[in-house]
Amino acid sequence: MTRMTTWTISPQEPGSPVAAALWRAYYTEVSDRWYLRYEGRRTDPAELEREIAAVTGAELAPPTGRLLVGWYGGTAAGTAGVRLLDAETAELTRVFVHAGLRGRGGAPLLVAAAEEAARALGARRLVLDTRDDLVEARALYTRLGYTETGPHNQDPYAEHWFRKELVS
Repeated sequence: MTRMTTWTISPQEPGSPVAAALWRAYYTEVSDRWYLRYEGRRTDPAELEREIAAVTGAELAPPTGRLLVGWYGGTAAGTAGVRLLDAETAELTRVFVHAGLRGRGGAPLLVAAAEEAARALGARRLVLDTRDDLVEARALYTRLGYTETGPHNQDPYAEHWFRKELVS
């Protein structure tokens, strides 16, 4: 008999210990990837602490946002967040699955749950941005029906922007 481990997804307050730990893991990974690519080093620890503390995720709290946590076998394994940009547009952000749990279907489930959360907030479309080096993310978004578009923000690290119309 084979026991299948499954994903569950639940909302989480952005300031909770679980959300903070996942934010730290996410930010450390994407920051280190950027610094390794452009400067051949990992993120300076003091800078990492400063940036993690500065971006609290408060915009992902109700009533205009949601932070979702994906649990795999009872372990907090990933996140996805949405926040309203205007009455009909939400931004998808913080899509992340711990490296050791990737390839097990969590990211598509987190994105689908984020799409549902965006609909519940009244959004008719989702937009997102990502970087050139995050090729896995770009492939995921394309596979899930997101279309690359022009910029919707001025984020200095954004190099690709995507959009998806949400069907009711």
